[in-house]
Amino acid sequence: MKKILFVTDAWSPQVNGVVRVLSAIIPILKARGYEITVIEPRQFKTIPLPMYPEIRLALFPRRRIRKIFVDLQPDMVCIVTEGPLGWAARSVCRKRGTPFTTWYHSHFQLYVDVRWRGFLRPVYWFIRRFHAAASRTMVSTESLKKELELAGFRNLIVMPLGVDTKLFTRNIAVSLPSLPKPIFVYFSRLAPEKSPEEFLKLDLPGTKLVIGDGPLRKKLEKKYGKENKFIGYKHGQELVDWLSLADVFVFPSATETFGLVALEALACGVPVAAHNVMGPCDIITSGMDGYLSDDLRDAALKCLDLTRDICREKALKYSWEHSADVFIENLVPTH
Repeated sequence: MKKILFVTDAWSPQVNGVVRVLSAIIPILKARGYEITVIEPRQFKTIPLPMYPEIRLALFPRRRIRKIFVDLQPDMVCIVTEGPLGWAARSVCRKRGTPFTTWYHSHFQLYVDVRWRGFLRPVYWFIRRFHAAASRTMVSTESLKKELELAGFRNLIVMPLGVDTKLFTRNIAVSLPSLPKPIFVYFSRLAPEKSPEEFLKLDLPGTKLVIGDGPLRKKLEKKYGKENKFIGYKHGQELVDWLSLADVFVFPSATETFGLVALEALACGVPVAAHNVMGPCDIITSGMDGYLSDDLRDAALKCLDLTRDICREKALKYSWEHSADVFIENLVPTH
């Protein structure tokens, strides 16, 4: 049985794309006979990330990580994030002469730039240096691959992501309170890099529904709570039920590398209104399963005329099984 070691600074109970991707891929790998070990923050003493307390940063993890490497002797190593655990694992691999694969999930440098202007270039250099030591780096789309190559990244492999279309299926018999129609939904973290306030400012008829939580929730709910319905994080079938009420998913983020939430909305037959930026432009066919525009209000209103079945057809093209195939094919052996 081959052993795969994942190293990630993002893990449950965090709610983000990295956690969702790993939660989808790892069970498939186990079902195919791989032994999976995950190094994640709960195994260490941690401190909260400033301004983002739900994210925990591991303290002094290198010694324990080195011991795990020695004891486990993994056949393949995938370093998923560029946080303290990722850097410690990278250091251990380099010192041991162990080839490893990295995964570029998020435009972390843009997240930083949204909060602290002036740090974009040094953070980008820092992240490029992190991935430069890897034998291969996985990315989610061709457009992201091209952008990173122009920025000096090398050894990039496209690993498309997927969606669980068995779970994310519109429920036509939802047992939830009725809301004034049409229903425009936002579901993602309530954090600056996701631009939730742009959605909340839109002048739209019916109901604006907010699914999610994060560092901006208290501020946004206090400011916009009377005109919008905030319901916090939802998971599994409960999330699907709320999405099934929606007529349009409004996706204001301009910092995505992919956008799993867009696929999940489409799988539930909900068209997507988004900016014409990386992530949405890699998924949405404007005028068919959504609209891409600088004017999100106009795009959202146009989405009301789109057909749910066409949205569902787009989501069916994305499979986690295929993602796992590409992932396994491109993992670099340690021996």
